[in-house]
Amino acid sequence: EVQLEEFGGGLVQPGGSLRLSCAASGFSIKNYHMRWVRQAPGADLEWVAGMGTGSGSETYTDSVKGRFTISRDNTKNALYLQMNNLKPEDTAVYYCALGPNRGRGPQVTVTS
Repeated sequence: EVQLEEFGGGLVQPGGSLRLSCAASGFSIKNYHMRWVRQAPGADLEWVAGMGTGSGSETYTDSVKGRFTISRDNTKNALYLQMNNLKPEDTAVYYCALGPNRGRGPQVTVTS
């Protein structure tokens, strides 16, 4: 059974940083394309970043390029999202995803 559990959300001021972690079980993330997606209040689910199985396969939505970094640790079967220079518009619930599967998602709130 695929299970995903995210950690690391919270409240941060604009310009601050957070690192999200995603613990995966039931499969090996090294064999799959993994994504981070987010959902802001009243908005649709938005793709944020993706990572394929090969090196250099990271992709990002334009609004986070240069600020967010997706990575993974295959030995820990974990996916990460380093978020720097956070902006109020980054406020959302963040999920790691494998296909249609997602965790519960931590809230990230960026506010002064």
